[in-house]
Parts: sequence; structure tokens; C-alpha cells
Amino acid sequence: MLYKLAADSIVLIHFGFIIFVVLGGLLVLSWPKIAWVHIPAAAWGVWIELSHGVCPITPLEQSLRDRAGATNYEGSFINQYIVPIIYPPDFSPQTAQVFGFALMVFTMTVYSVAIYRKRRPRVAGSSDF
Repeated sequence: MLYKLAADSIVLIHFGFIIFVVLGGLLVLSWPKIAWVHIPAAAWGVWIELSHGVCPITPLEQSLRDRAGATNYEGSFINQYIVPIIYPPDFSPQTAQVFGFALMVFTMTVYSVAIYRKRRPRVAGSSDF
């Protein structure tokens, strides 16, 4: 029971991390200091997608599931939990590369907006809207 709970907790943390990697740049628009955490996380996410790597948390979660006697799965966390929800059934290495590049472009665009907002001169009485 404890191993299954630990494995499920890791899955939730892992999923939260993936959401942060993908959307965390948007937080930078309101809280610029979060960039110190988001930039390395986004770089890791892009690298994992482009290299077809497996996040080190995946084997830990699989090991805990084995110890709990639960059915394990083949492949990575993304293949087991995210692919069926977000990606088409024919998810391929090429699709992973497209996703990795799209993540990189999206993140760079958000950071460009954040830098632009920070550097533009403020005019009295104007707003950001």
C-alpha cells in the first residue's frame, strides 16, 4: 500500500512538473523571478523530447509499482500517462521532436514578451492592456 501511494505521488509530481515545463513561462509574465526555476525545467523538457530520453523519475516510479505488486508498464511516464491524453495514437520520435521544438518556440516567445515588457519605457497614465 505504501509503495503504491509513493508511486502515485511521484506520478502526480511528475505530471505537475510537465505542466510547469509547458506553461510555466506564462508565470514569468507576472512573476519574473520564477524564470530562475522555469528556464532549467524547460531546457530539461526540451532535451528529453529531442533526445528521446527517459526522465530519471520514471524508473523510480516503475520500481515502486513493482514493489507494490502493481502492474507496471513499458516505456516512459510520457508514453503511459500523457500520450493517451494529449498525443495522437501514432506518437513517434518525429512527433516528439515536433513537440520539443514547439515547446522551445513557445517558451522563447513567452520570454521575449516578458523581456519586451520589462524593457519598454513606461508612459505615465498608460496600462499594459
